[in-house]
Amino acid sequence: MFLSRLSAVSRLRPGLTAMLSAALLAACAAPKPIDETAGWSPEKIYAEAMDNRANGMHEKAIQLFEKLEGRAAGTPLAQQAQLEKAYSHYKAGEQAQAVVTLDRFIKLHPVSPALDYALYLKGIVNFNDNLGLFGGLSQQNLSERDQKAAKVSFEAFRELVQRFPDSKYAPDARLRMTYVVNSLAESEVNVARYYFKRGAYLAAINRAQLAVTEYQGVPAAEQALSLMVKSYQALGMQDLAQDTRRVLEQNFPANAPRAESASPQDSSWWKKRL
Repeated sequence: MFLSRLSAVSRLRPGLTAMLSAALLAACAAPKPIDETAGWSPEKIYAEAMDNRANGMHEKAIQLFEKLEGRAAGTPLAQQAQLEKAYSHYKAGEQAQAVVTLDRFIKLHPVSPALDYALYLKGIVNFNDNLGLFGGLSQQNLSERDQKAAKVSFEAFRELVQRFPDSKYAPDARLRMTYVVNSLAESEVNVARYYFKRGAYLAAINRAQLAVTEYQGVPAAEQALSLMVKSYQALGMQDLAQDTRRVLEQNFPANAPRAESASPQDSSWWKKRL
């Protein structure tokens, strides 16, 4: 076969013939990639992967966890490898890949003993996706960024606490749910405030109402009601302004203590738990 290829290319220009011949020879001589894990046991692959991740070599760890998934297919160790791979993606800053891996695990292993952890980790990945590099540099909190990931995070935590109320991850998940709900409400208030400052009072009222009706009992409701009062006054709707003021005073009397638990204003409590 090799000679027939050379015969075919010999009819081409001499220079091109020489180049093609060299390429064919190089292709034939190229060694096959060596799999350094070929003789390793699944336990050794797992240990090496964990060591690599501990040393910050996340991509290498991910590759080893993928090999372990194949070698230990159908065993609890393969499931563990999937979860560890998802966590490695998360530590490498690859949130999308982490979520894909976790969604696959949840779909393939609906009765796994580690399902509560998978849901918790999915919540954590999306929770921190809101706290990206630039958000941290600008000292923003969750309420000032895109809320899509926050909502996904909330749903993962809610499924965890509903299905596994006694899980060791449930208490922290509940606290994070409170934080996310508060941040979502404050996000609506931030938008309402934006509209109010630009004189779009009706738009401000609509967004503030969302914070009050969709996220009842949150600290941001006080700000939302206050904005509604000011907006109604700016529109000359004094009756509605007075009605809203009464609701504000009934629910948030001037001497009432402020809610402190997991408020978006306190943006550091969760950092100790990651």
